[in-house]
Amino acid sequence: MSLRRLALLCFCVLLAACSKVTQENYQKLSAGMAKAEVESLLGKPTDCSGALGMSSCTWGDKNSFISVQYAGDKVLMFSGQGLK
Repeated sequence: MSLRRLALLCFCVLLAACSKVTQENYQKLSAGMAKAEVESLLGKPTDCSGALGMSSCTWGDKNSFISVQYAGDKVLMFSGQGLK
């Protein structure tokens, strides 16, 4: 294995270990939080969609995720699955 591939592999492992999709961060969420506060806590969402002032954003993957629903710029409700 080349040094370059080894460095890339190490970077990917470290990046995965630094996930902000955790039970600890999930417990910090609350209804009424501003969208900017949530993104400060969880980082940039994996996916977002919405219409008519309502939106939903997800962080993580199909096995471990946090989903937040917004009304305007404020958290309406949230859920999580597979958090550690």
